[in-house]
Amino acid sequence: MKLDELDQKILNCLQENARISNAELAEEVGLSASPCWRRVRALEDAGVVRKYAAIVEPKVIGLPVNVFVSVTLEKQVEDWLERFEAALRDRPEVMECYLMTGEFDYLLRVVVPDLQAYEKFVLEHLTRIPGIAGIKSSFALKQVQYKTSLPLGHLLS
Repeated sequence: MKLDELDQKILNCLQENARISNAELAEEVGLSASPCWRRVRALEDAGVVRKYAAIVEPKVIGLPVNVFVSVTLEKQVEDWLERFEAALRDRPEVMECYLMTGEFDYLLRVVVPDLQAYEKFVLEHLTRIPGIAGIKSSFALKQVQYKTSLPLGHLLS
């Protein structure tokens, strides 16, 4: 899908406020309501807009601990990778999981209420996944920056 300047404006607005009404969005980007709605639908249908979400403040709900976990597997073959990914897919504390290049195979971001909850996650879940050769944990001391809006300036380059 080729995105134009209006699409970029729509996406910027939706990233900042997914609850914006179509009328407000249309006014913000300089369209009438019907064409704006059609563009939003086209962005959704094309998979550009994957879903809408509320961003909840972790500390307020008792999840202040962010742990970045590097995992190394014994072998980097397809079935081992798939088994590892499947084992983590339904773990609620795993917020992000990336297959990596470099020194380790996966990087996870895990959110937990405290050190004991992280220890339980490691001992009862992570270490029980077959094929793990190594686990290294780094605890975030402070969140310096967190964004949910993707940069869109390159779309029109």
